Parts: sequence; structure tokens; C-alpha cells
Amino acid sequence: MTTPLLCATDLQRRHGETVVFAQVGLTVQAGEFVAVVGDSGVGKSTLLNALAGLERLDGGAVHLQGRRVDTLPEEAQALLRREHLGFVFQAFHVLPHLSVRQNVALPLMLLQRPDAARVQQVLDALGLGSLGERLPQQLSGGQLQRVAIARALVHRPRLILADEPTGNLDPDTAAQVMQALRQQTREQGAACVMVTHSPAAAALADRVLRLTRQGLSPEARPT
Repeated sequence: MTTPLLCATDLQRRHGETVVFAQVGLTVQAGEFVAVVGDSGVGKSTLLNALAGLERLDGGAVHLQGRRVDTLPEEAQALLRREHLGFVFQAFHVLPHLSVRQNVALPLMLLQRPDAARVQQVLDALGLGSLGERLPQQLSGGQLQRVAIARALVHRPRLILADEPTGNLDPDTAAQVMQALRQQTREQGAACVMVTHSPAAAALADRVLRLTRQGLSPEARPT
């Protein structure tokens, strides 16, 4: 049997005495696109952060390509994120003093693998091809969101984690972004886990899972 690209078992997270979620299990194969939906405050962003090693867990285990990663030392987790993860943050985290092109190129520069052609390819795929020299303050919210997504995709990560990637976009731009995410996931043989409130975005995933305090369960698709 093929080893899943991502396997999370019995994940638990608490804030003090309050249980955010428990008994969360998630297995994602290479090339698979999974959407996670759920009520506000149930811990969807917390789950993504925990999968990335950005937030500690109170129980459970996370394996990436068969290797347990949640117990790695902090420095080793940071190196793993740099090499193998692409994270689309809800708050963008675009660096204001760098141009669009420089922001998108940053993961490749940190890996010491500069690739101007790859940067331009991802910019073009997200409709940013002519905006490479602009600074973030010259962009709309939707354009900033696409810069953040391009930066997450540029180094061809094995695991893409996307927190509301279409949350600030108009329907046409949202569809373009979702197409790029799906295409990159397929082409790279990556796994993508996306948190979303958008039914239209969730409908494009291979599977939709609903997060509650008791774990993840399959969401019935509209008939």
C-alpha cells in the first residue's frame, strides 16, 4: 500500500480547559486536494497551523511522507517547512519592502535555488505576470492574496496548506486561484489541505471534511 503523503492521527488541541478539537484523523494521498469546512471558532486554522508545526498539539501525531514531524526539534521543523511546505496565510504576510517578484521568489532564495523562470511561471498562472515590480502597497487585497498563494507554490512543496485562499477574492479571481491550486497539486504530486467557508471553493476539492470538536467527518456533497 502506498504511504500517504500526509497522515495525522488522533490530534487534540486545548486552550486551557477548553477542548478546541479532539480525535482528529486525516490521511491525504499525493495529488489529492482536500477541503476542511466547519463553524467559526471550531479550530480550522488551528488545525492547519498544527499540521505545519506552527502550533503545538496536546495529543496525536503528524507524519509527512512516512516521517513523524510533530516531535522534531524546532530547527528541524523550520527546515522541513522551508523545503516541503507551502502555507497560504489568511493574513497574507507579504513583506511590504519587497516587490511582488521578490516576495514570490523568497522561498527559492531561502533554499538557495533562485529560478527567475519559475517565479514568472507562477506569477503568470495567478494573473500577476505584469505586476512583478510593484510593491505590496500598490496592490488590491485580492492581488495581495494571489501574491501570497504564488509564494506558497513557487518552490513546488510536497504539502500545501491554504487558509481561506479565496476569502478576499471576487468570484472570477477566486476561480482562477482555485484552478492554479488544483493544477499545482496535480502536477507536483503534492497534497493540498484547504480551510474554507466558500461552498464554491470546497466543491472543487476531491473530498470535503467537516471539523467539529469531535474530529473530522466526510461532508455530504450537494446532489
